[in-house]
Amino acid sequence: MDSQVKPKDTLFEVNAIEEDFVFNDRVVEVFDDMLERSIPFYDQVIEGAANILSRFLKDGDSVVDLGCSTGTALIRLSRLLKSNTLHFTGIDSSHAMLEKAKLKAELYSKSDCFSFLEQDITTLDLPDTGAFILNYTLQFIRPLQRKDFVQRLYNNLRPGGVLVLSEKTIVHDTRLNREFIDIYHNFKKEQGYSELEIAKKREALENVLIPFSITENMSLLRQVGFTSVETFFQWFNFSSFIACKPL
Repeated sequence: MDSQVKPKDTLFEVNAIEEDFVFNDRVVEVFDDMLERSIPFYDQVIEGAANILSRFLKDGDSVVDLGCSTGTALIRLSRLLKSNTLHFTGIDSSHAMLEKAKLKAELYSKSDCFSFLEQDITTLDLPDTGAFILNYTLQFIRPLQRKDFVQRLYNNLRPGGVLVLSEKTIVHDTRLNREFIDIYHNFKKEQGYSELEIAKKREALENVLIPFSITENMSLLRQVGFTSVETFFQWFNFSSFIACKPL
């Protein structure tokens, strides 16, 4: 993560507005702090993704981050993959998120290799893409739409291209799932969130974020045509996958 001071995430403190979770201007202001304090090993997942991508990407490839938010992951990837001649594209439906992402790219003197598109990621058409990054985004797409969306990603990858997917996941064993969630809540408390903030955010996300299990995510990826699908990171109920399109 960058070293700039980030506005602190206080969206779910006592006096915060009660609402379902949406990516509005209030969320944009504190989003980087929210990521850092809500997603375990966020930086390490990006580093792992860069390690994988460096082995699959070709000079001139496009790396497309779907649901790029404020561009943090994309800018980090561009630093880690600086030995390659790549173009980085961020796509998001939030105008406010993209404005912040563009500003970051300019501040890091990366605007020449970046482009940003404001659109619904489920309608994208970017043939011959080298890699798609889908970090903690698929879980916000309705389950009935996921297969068609992932199929679109597969179709838009060049032969040998890759999809990096990170998600919050569930465990079908009731007790283990409950224990994993409890471990995650303890993680958030260690990051400074109160019990009330954790409970209110969980309630706000309940009907918005619908996670699959590791098995369900891997099955979905294989159904659309990916032949090599593996996890490369897991921390309790957070998982990251690599899916490769055949040459």
